[in-house]
Amino acid sequence: MKGKSAIVTGGTKGIGFAIAEALVKEGANVLVCGRGREDVQRAAESLLQLGKVEAVSCDVRIEDHVKMVFEHCTAAFGGFDILVNNAGVGYFGKTVEEMSGDEFRQTLETNLFGVFYACHYAVPHLKKRGGGYIINISSLAGQNAHPRMAAYNASKFGLNGFSEALMQEVRQDNIKVSYICPGSVNTSFGGDTPSDEKAWQLQPADIAEVVLNLIKMNPRALPSKVEIRPSKPPAK
Repeated sequence: MKGKSAIVTGGTKGIGFAIAEALVKEGANVLVCGRGREDVQRAAESLLQLGKVEAVSCDVRIEDHVKMVFEHCTAAFGGFDILVNNAGVGYFGKTVEEMSGDEFRQTLETNLFGVFYACHYAVPHLKKRGGGYIINISSLAGQNAHPRMAAYNASKFGLNGFSEALMQEVRQDNIKVSYICPGSVNTSFGGDTPSDEKAWQLQPADIAEVVLNLIKMNPRALPSKVEIRPSKPPAK
Protein backbone atom coordinates (compact mmCIF):
# COMPACT_ATOMS: atom_id res chain seq x y z
CA MET A 1 0.00 0.00 0.00
CA LYS A 2 2.95 2.31 -0.43
CA GLY A 3 1.83 5.58 -1.95
CA LYS A 4 -1.68 5.19 -0.54
CA SER A 5 -3.06 7.38 2.23
CA ALA A 6 -5.84 6.59 4.69
CA ILE A 7 -8.00 8.27 7.31
CA VAL A 8 -9.15 6.21 10.31
CA THR A 9 -11.70 7.85 12.62
CA GLY A 10 -11.68 6.60 16.19
CA GLY A 11 -8.19 5.38 15.39
CA THR A 12 -6.50 5.95 18.74
CA LYS A 13 -7.47 2.70 20.48
CA GLY A 14 -9.25 -0.62 20.11
CA ILE A 15 -10.34 -1.66 16.64
CA GLY A 16 -9.44 1.69 15.09
CA PHE A 17 -5.88 1.63 16.38
CA ALA A 18 -5.41 -1.95 15.15
CA ILE A 19 -6.62 -0.91 11.68
CA ALA A 20 -4.33 2.12 11.62
CA GLU A 21 -1.38 0.03 12.78
CA ALA A 22 -2.01 -2.59 10.08
CA LEU A 23 -2.24 0.06 7.37
CA VAL A 24 0.98 1.75 8.47
CA LYS A 25 2.80 -1.57 8.54
CA GLU A 26 1.65 -2.13 4.95
CA GLY A 27 3.30 1.15 3.93
CA ALA A 28 0.29 3.48 3.85
CA ASN A 29 0.34 7.03 5.16
CA VAL A 30 -2.30 7.19 7.88
CA LEU A 31 -4.16 9.96 9.69
CA VAL A 32 -5.91 8.90 12.89
CA CYS A 33 -8.31 11.00 14.90
CA GLY A 34 -10.04 10.68 18.23
CA ARG A 35 -11.73 12.84 20.85
CA GLY A 36 -9.25 12.43 23.71
CA ARG A 37 -6.08 14.48 23.34
CA GLU A 38 -4.07 12.07 25.48
CA ASP A 39 -5.27 9.13 23.40
CA VAL A 40 -4.34 10.99 20.21
CA GLN A 41 -0.86 11.74 21.51
CA ARG A 42 -0.33 8.17 22.72
CA ALA A 43 -1.43 6.72 19.37
CA ALA A 44 0.80 9.11 17.45
CA GLU A 45 3.87 8.21 19.51
CA SER A 46 3.27 4.51 18.93
CA LEU A 47 2.42 4.65 15.23
CA LEU A 48 5.17 7.09 14.28
CA GLN A 49 7.68 4.37 15.06
CA LEU A 50 6.22 2.37 12.17
CA GLY A 51 5.77 4.92 9.40
CA LYS A 52 4.27 8.20 8.27
CA VAL A 53 1.39 9.18 10.55
CA GLU A 54 -0.67 12.22 11.43
CA ALA A 55 -2.89 12.33 14.53
CA VAL A 56 -5.49 14.98 15.32
CA SER A 57 -8.22 15.56 17.88
CA CYS A 58 -11.71 15.41 16.43
CA ASP A 59 -15.29 14.96 17.60
CA VAL A 60 -17.07 13.42 14.62
CA ARG A 61 -20.39 14.75 15.92
CA ILE A 62 -19.23 18.21 14.84
CA GLU A 63 -19.21 18.67 11.06
CA ASP A 64 -16.52 21.37 11.11
CA HIS A 65 -14.21 19.03 13.04
CA VAL A 66 -14.66 16.35 10.39
CA LYS A 67 -14.04 18.85 7.59
CA MET A 68 -10.84 19.90 9.36
CA VAL A 69 -9.62 16.29 9.44
CA PHE A 70 -9.92 16.00 5.67
CA GLU A 71 -8.22 19.35 5.14
CA HIS A 72 -5.38 18.29 7.45
CA CYS A 73 -4.94 14.99 5.63
CA THR A 74 -4.89 16.67 2.23
CA ALA A 75 -2.28 19.16 3.42
CA ALA A 76 -0.11 16.45 5.00
CA PHE A 77 -0.37 13.68 2.40
CA GLY A 78 -1.66 15.42 -0.71
CA GLY A 79 -4.96 13.58 -0.42
CA PHE A 80 -6.30 10.19 0.62
CA ASP A 81 -7.46 6.95 -0.96
CA ILE A 82 -9.03 5.08 1.95
CA LEU A 83 -11.51 6.15 4.63
CA VAL A 84 -12.29 3.89 7.58
CA ASN A 85 -15.19 5.14 9.68
CA ASN A 86 -14.64 3.49 13.03
CA ALA A 87 -15.50 6.16 15.62
CA GLY A 88 -18.39 5.02 17.76
CA VAL A 89 -20.02 5.03 21.18
CA GLY A 90 -22.41 2.69 22.93
CA TYR A 91 -24.58 2.95 26.03
CA PHE A 92 -25.56 -0.54 27.10
CA GLY A 93 -27.69 -1.82 29.95
CA LYS A 94 -30.31 0.93 29.83
CA THR A 95 -33.89 0.56 28.69
CA VAL A 96 -35.50 3.21 26.50
CA GLU A 97 -37.24 4.46 29.62
CA GLU A 98 -33.96 4.81 31.52
CA MET A 99 -31.85 6.31 28.74
CA SER A 100 -31.56 10.08 28.53
CA GLY A 101 -32.18 12.10 25.40
CA ASP A 102 -28.57 13.24 25.47
CA GLU A 103 -27.29 9.65 25.49
CA PHE A 104 -29.56 8.69 22.60
CA ARG A 105 -28.56 11.78 20.64
CA GLN A 106 -24.84 11.26 21.23
CA THR A 107 -25.10 7.67 20.00
CA LEU A 108 -26.85 8.61 16.76
CA GLU A 109 -24.70 11.69 16.17
CA THR A 110 -21.47 9.72 16.62
CA ASN A 111 -22.31 6.40 14.99
CA LEU A 112 -24.41 7.69 12.10
CA PHE A 113 -24.12 11.44 11.60
CA GLY A 114 -20.33 11.27 12.00
CA VAL A 115 -20.14 8.70 9.22
CA PHE A 116 -22.34 10.86 7.00
CA TYR A 117 -20.11 13.91 7.53
CA ALA A 118 -16.99 11.90 6.70
CA CYS A 119 -18.48 10.35 3.57
CA HIS A 120 -19.93 13.71 2.50
CA TYR A 121 -16.42 15.18 2.35
CA ALA A 122 -14.68 12.02 1.16
CA VAL A 123 -16.76 11.22 -1.92
CA PRO A 124 -15.97 14.31 -4.05
CA HIS A 125 -12.28 13.98 -3.19
CA LEU A 126 -12.20 10.28 -4.14
CA LYS A 127 -14.05 11.02 -7.39
CA LYS A 128 -11.31 13.49 -8.34
CA ARG A 129 -8.66 10.87 -7.53
CA GLY A 130 -10.37 8.36 -9.79
CA GLY A 131 -11.60 6.09 -7.02
CA GLY A 132 -10.92 4.78 -3.54
CA TYR A 133 -12.39 2.78 -0.69
CA ILE A 134 -14.75 3.64 2.16
CA ILE A 135 -15.08 1.05 4.93
CA ASN A 136 -17.63 1.55 7.71
CA ILE A 137 -17.26 -0.41 10.94
CA SER A 138 -20.76 -1.48 11.95
CA SER A 139 -21.83 -4.38 14.16
CA LEU A 140 -23.96 -7.51 14.22
CA ALA A 141 -26.14 -5.29 16.42
CA GLY A 142 -26.99 -3.52 13.18
CA GLN A 143 -29.16 -6.46 12.17
CA ASN A 144 -29.98 -8.18 15.47
CA ALA A 145 -31.89 -6.11 18.00
CA HIS A 146 -31.33 -6.57 21.73
CA PRO A 147 -33.10 -5.18 24.79
CA ARG A 148 -31.22 -2.41 26.60
CA MET A 149 -29.35 -1.59 23.39
CA ALA A 150 -32.01 0.40 21.53
CA ALA A 151 -29.86 3.45 20.77
CA TYR A 152 -26.89 1.40 19.60
CA ASN A 153 -29.18 -0.85 17.55
CA ALA A 154 -30.81 2.18 15.93
CA SER A 155 -27.46 3.73 15.04
CA LYS A 156 -26.03 0.56 13.52
CA PHE A 157 -29.22 -0.43 11.69
CA GLY A 158 -29.09 3.07 10.20
CA LEU A 159 -25.42 2.76 9.37
CA ASN A 160 -26.00 -0.47 7.48
CA GLY A 161 -28.75 1.07 5.36
CA PHE A 162 -26.68 4.18 4.76
CA SER A 163 -23.70 2.08 3.66
CA GLU A 164 -25.79 0.04 1.24
CA ALA A 165 -27.26 3.17 -0.35
CA LEU A 166 -23.87 4.91 -0.60
CA MET A 167 -22.34 1.82 -2.19
CA GLN A 168 -24.92 1.97 -4.97
CA GLU A 169 -24.42 5.71 -5.46
CA VAL A 170 -20.65 5.65 -6.01
CA ARG A 171 -19.78 2.23 -7.42
CA GLN A 172 -19.66 3.62 -10.98
CA ASP A 173 -17.07 6.17 -9.80
CA ASN A 174 -14.61 3.39 -8.86
CA ILE A 175 -15.32 4.02 -5.19
CA LYS A 176 -15.91 0.86 -3.20
CA VAL A 177 -18.03 0.92 -0.04
CA SER A 178 -18.07 -1.96 2.43
CA TYR A 179 -19.33 -2.30 5.97
CA ILE A 180 -18.03 -4.78 8.50
CA CYS A 181 -20.30 -6.26 11.15
CA PRO A 182 -18.24 -7.77 13.98
CA GLY A 183 -19.64 -9.78 16.86
CA SER A 184 -18.01 -9.62 20.31
CA VAL A 185 -14.58 -7.98 20.20
CA ASN A 186 -12.21 -8.02 23.18
CA THR A 187 -11.85 -4.26 23.75
CA SER A 188 -12.86 -1.66 26.33
CA PHE A 189 -15.69 -0.39 24.13
CA GLY A 190 -18.97 0.29 25.91
CA GLY A 191 -17.41 -0.10 29.33
CA ASP A 192 -16.21 -3.65 28.69
CA THR A 193 -12.83 -4.84 29.97
CA PRO A 194 -10.38 -6.87 27.87
CA SER A 195 -9.24 -10.00 29.68
CA ASP A 196 -7.78 -13.45 29.15
CA GLU A 197 -11.13 -14.92 30.16
CA LYS A 198 -12.59 -13.32 27.03
CA ALA A 199 -9.91 -14.66 24.71
CA TRP A 200 -12.67 -16.48 22.83
CA GLN A 201 -13.84 -13.11 21.53
CA LEU A 202 -12.57 -11.52 18.34
CA GLN A 203 -9.44 -9.41 18.70
CA PRO A 204 -9.01 -5.93 17.15
CA ALA A 205 -6.33 -7.39 14.87
CA ASP A 206 -8.96 -9.71 13.39
CA ILE A 207 -11.00 -6.74 12.19
CA ALA A 208 -7.86 -5.05 10.88
CA GLU A 209 -7.11 -8.17 8.85
CA VAL A 210 -10.55 -7.98 7.25
CA VAL A 211 -9.93 -4.33 6.33
CA LEU A 212 -6.62 -5.19 4.66
CA ASN A 213 -8.17 -8.09 2.78
CA LEU A 214 -10.94 -5.86 1.45
CA ILE A 215 -8.53 -3.21 0.24
CA LYS A 216 -6.28 -5.77 -1.44
CA MET A 217 -9.13 -7.56 -3.22
CA ASN A 218 -9.30 -7.42 -7.02
CA PRO A 219 -11.03 -4.20 -8.17
CA ARG A 220 -13.75 -6.23 -9.89
CA ALA A 221 -14.91 -7.76 -6.59
CA LEU A 222 -16.87 -5.95 -3.88
CA PRO A 223 -17.86 -7.69 -0.62
CA SER A 224 -20.25 -4.90 0.35
CA LYS A 225 -21.05 -6.50 3.71
CA VAL A 226 -18.81 -8.66 5.89
CA GLU A 227 -20.05 -10.48 9.00
CA ILE A 228 -17.39 -11.74 11.40
CA ARG A 229 -18.04 -13.41 14.72
CA PRO A 230 -16.14 -15.52 17.27
CA SER A 231 -15.72 -19.01 15.90
CA LYS A 232 -16.30 -20.74 19.24
CA PRO A 233 -18.20 -18.74 21.86
CA PRO A 234 -18.88 -20.34 25.26
CA ALA A 235 -21.58 -23.01 25.08
CA LYS A 236 -24.87 -21.93 26.59
